[in-house]
Formats: sequence, structure tokens, C-alpha cells
Amino acid sequence: MSSPADRPLARQRRRTRATRARILDAALRELGRNPDSSLGDIAEAAGVARRTLYTHFAGRAALVRGLTEDAVRAIGHAMADVSALDAGSGSGRGPGSDSGLGAGSGCREGAGSGPGPASGRAADSDPASALARFVLTLWPVGDAYRTLIGLAPQDLGPDHLSELLAPARERVAGILAEGQRRGVFHAVVPPGPLSAAVEAHLLALLGTVNAGVWADDGSGAATSALIAAGVDSATATATVRGLHTPGPLPAARRHH
Repeated sequence: MSSPADRPLARQRRRTRATRARILDAALRELGRNPDSSLGDIAEAAGVARRTLYTHFAGRAALVRGLTEDAVRAIGHAMADVSALDAGSGSGRGPGSDSGLGAGSGCREGAGSGPGPASGRAADSDPASALARFVLTLWPVGDAYRTLIGLAPQDLGPDHLSELLAPARERVAGILAEGQRRGVFHAVVPPGPLSAAVEAHLLALLGTVNAGVWADDGSGAATSALIAAGVDSATATATVRGLHTPGPLPAARRHH
């Protein structure tokens, strides 16, 4: 139990975390609207003084790095959700389906909820369902952080986005390897390169969402990923329909 002397410090820490979260939310919103938004624009949108923003982030690169760290935690949280769903349905137990691949839990609580795998519904234990479930659960996170697709290479270097997506890529490669072994996915290219191709395909789709060209709740992306992996369109559509509960994309919530 905390002493009375500790309470002001605890309140200050809560205020600091809340201010940091508000700045990051404003940054994601403003940079999504205009990638050239200044730190002054972001501070104004967050309702803080510019010097307060600099207290938390030394500059634009530090701010984008903060968003990226947030996204890493959100991806880890969503991947843990996928592992739990796979364990509950008995699917996705091939190579790469170990829950230990998750990057931890934390930020963006509920980012893997909303439209996605229907709860309480046992899916077929096949790699196509595992891949569709993975895309459906990760899509809201990708949608929330799609601004980083352009910002991370520009502000943090060309390899940073690849590092951010490495755990998800490893998981998908495991699903694809199992699917190729079972004859569910085509084996024209090995699992690693095929995973990179599916990733590039999904990032391109997120880019069209970011540009306002397309809107998707995850079902179109999941169906397209299955087709790219070699599943026929009718089976891909039926697989996603069997897993997906349609609805509006949820607003990802930050949890520090």
C-alpha cells in the first residue's frame, strides 16, 4: 500500500503517461493527414505546448520511434490473441504457430478485437484458416498504424519497417510452410520468400487504404492473402466468411 507521500508522485506519473499518449495519438492522426506536419502542428493538435512535446520526444525521429514502439507492442498483443485463438480452435499448430513468437503485450489494448475471428466458433484445423485468422486479427493493428508504412523508412531508415514486421513475417512463414507441406498453398517459391510476397501485398493494400482508394474491414485483405498463397477464390472466400464477424473497423485504443 502506498504512503501519502507517494501519492503525488504516482499522480504525476499518470499525468506524464497520459500526456505522452495524447501526443502520440495526435501524431498518428496529424501525420496520417499530412506526413509533413510539423512538431508544432502535432503539439497544437495534442493540446500541449511545444516544449512539453520536446520533454517527451527530442525530435521528429524520436516521435516516429515512439509510434513504432507502440506498434510493436500492439503487434505482439494481436499475435498473442492469434495464438490463443489457434489454441482454442486446434488450428495453426504447424511450424511457426508457437505463441512464444509474440513480441509481448501492452499497447493498443483491443487492437486485435472487433472484426476478426468469431469467438466461440471452432475453425477447421487447416493452414488456410490459420492464415486468414492471422490477417483478420492483425488487420486492425495495421489499419491503426498504416501511417508508419511511409514514415518509418523516411524517418528511421529503410530497414526499420522490416524489423517491425519480422515477428509477423516469421509466423506467416511457418503457416505457409505447413500449408505447402499439406498441399494447401502453392510451392512455387519457398515459405520465406512467399511470406515476404504476402507481406508486400498486404502493405500495398494498406497503402491504398491510407490513400483513400480502398476501405476494408479485414475480410478482403484476408481473402486476397489466401489467393496470393495459392488458394482458389471460392475456397478463400468461404474460409474467411466462416471466420469473420463483419462490422466497422474498431478504433485501436492505446494502453501504456
